[in-house]
Parts: sequence; structure tokens; C-alpha cells
Amino acid sequence: MSKNFYPFIGFSTGDPNGIGIEIILKSLSDKSLIKDFKAVVFSNYKLIDNQNKLFNTKCKIVKINEIYESQQGCINVININDNDFKQKFGDSNLQGGEFSRESLFNATKYLSKKKIDALVTAPINKNNIQGQNFKFKGHTDFFDSNFMGDSLMFMVSDDIKVALLTEHVPINDVVSQITPLLVKKRIKIVENSLKKDFNIPNPNIAILSINPHVGDNGVIGKHDDEILIPAIKEIKNSGLSIAGPFASDSFFGSNLYKKYDAIMACYHDQGLIPFKTLTFGKGVNFTAGLNIVRTSPDHGTAYDISGKNVANPSSFKSAILTALNILKNRSKI
Repeated sequence: MSKNFYPFIGFSTGDPNGIGIEIILKSLSDKSLIKDFKAVVFSNYKLIDNQNKLFNTKCKIVKINEIYESQQGCINVININDNDFKQKFGDSNLQGGEFSRESLFNATKYLSKKKIDALVTAPINKNNIQGQNFKFKGHTDFFDSNFMGDSLMFMVSDDIKVALLTEHVPINDVVSQITPLLVKKRIKIVENSLKKDFNIPNPNIAILSINPHVGDNGVIGKHDDEILIPAIKEIKNSGLSIAGPFASDSFFGSNLYKKYDAIMACYHDQGLIPFKTLTFGKGVNFTAGLNIVRTSPDHGTAYDISGKNVANPSSFKSAILTALNILKNRSKI
């Protein structure tokens, strides 16, 4: 990426009744941040303009029809519809879900046509966004179905990176989904992402156990002995630096995580509880393994504080910076 190259970063609004537009505006009002790219928001111009006034973010809002009309240092809005959206902060309703779906679809279309270089998504409501052409558990599954590669939910920050072996899966279904093949496949995605996206040439990866205390030699379950340990041995034989499985109850409290470039957690809460405890407000959700760059903040719609001008944009800013850094690292390959 040359010094004179300004990437186009697209933004989907998420649920407009949540804090999505507020954190977009607060992030893009930071002139030291927005100077490095052209910001394109897929939304309703009136809605963006009204919230700009409500939150006194003083952003310059420009309505455009095509990417080439984008201006530097302002928020370029590609109008996804001309209908007045009836704002109901804190309310999860079908209108909010439809709007977030339309924003996401339009942004994805531009991303697939390479009219934008990366996409930062504001939080959606996984329930009200369901509808025509969207039958997914979240953003990660949606992007996996629309782009090349195998997606992986990768929670990243400067201090810790946590990948998920299984993602939005009910706890009683977790073990049935974990196979040696899945372990090897997902560790490979993490390895490639660390090298390509984060410029770590020789990554060192840890994996957490399925059962408490790594099963205590079969007393608390044999899944680690029968699934993880054989898979880890094969991965080591391929030349990758991997360690584990580690008992997760002491892994983070002992600061052992600091010795590794990334940690693979076996299920959602095993990884995200410590990650968000350690990084909340700075963490980023990155969809690794695909031929596109997509990031998002580490939190949800936050209906309880929406419209009150108290939402903290720090995680969203981190999501923008992460997208920019990944674009830069990929351009070096």
C-alpha cells in the first residue's frame, strides 16, 4: 500500500435503533483517523444527518451515488433508500432488522465488486435481521456464504488473539462438532491469518482443552485424549509451533496466554469471556480465512444506552484500524 493510496472503507449501520450509527459518527469525527481512508456508509442520508445533529458529532456528511464521487475527510453516504426511517431507539423491531439487512446487503455488493477495500460492520440484532436471503446466525456465517475461503471468527487486539474452533453453537452440540479434521483445518486458518494479516512470520499457537482439566486422564471425559491430542501431534509433525491442550480455568489467570500469538478456544464462551474481560472496548471481531477484509467491534447493539450519547466508540475505532492494518499487511504479500 503506497503512501498516496487511500483505501475505501465501507460501513454497514447495523440496527439503526441501537448504537451503530452513533459509534460510526463518533469514530469518523476523529480527523486523525479519517485522514487515512475514504469512508463510505451504506445508509439513509437523512438518518445519518439527523443523528449527526443529535450527537453533535459535527461530521461533514455528503450524499453520493457512486464510489468515485467520494470525498476525503468526510462521511460519504450511499443512500440505500429514500424512505424516512422511524427512529425508535432501544426498540428491536422488524423495521430496524430490515434496515440493517439492506445496509449489509448493499455494502456486501460493493465489497464483492471490489468497489470498497474493506468493510466494518456495526452491530446487528441476530433475531430481527432474519428475513429474505438472510438465514444466518451472524455476520461470520453470512460472509462465509458470500466469499471465497473458509471463515473463522477471530477476536483480536494488540495483547491477545482468540480464535474459535466452534462458533455460535449450543453448548450441548459442541463436542459432536469437534473432529481432528476440524482442529487441523481451523489451526491452519489461524496460522495463515497470523502470517498474512498480522505479519507474524513464525506464529506460536495454543489450544485450550475441551473438558475441564484436559479430562484428567479420562476421569472427566476422553475427548481431549481421543480428538485434540492426536490432532495436535499431527499439526506439530507438519512443522507448526502449537502447544496444548491447556486447561482454560488457569490459562488466562496465570498470564500463560501472553506467551502465544493466538489461542484456539473450543467453544464460544471459553474464548470470548476471557477475551472480553481482558480487552473490552479495544477488542475486534475479524472474519479470518476469506478473500475479503471484514471487522466489527466487540459488542452488540446496546439498546439500553442507544440514543443517549454515551456509547463509547473505542472498539469501533479499533475495528477500523485493524482493517487498515490488515489491508497494509496483505499488500506486502
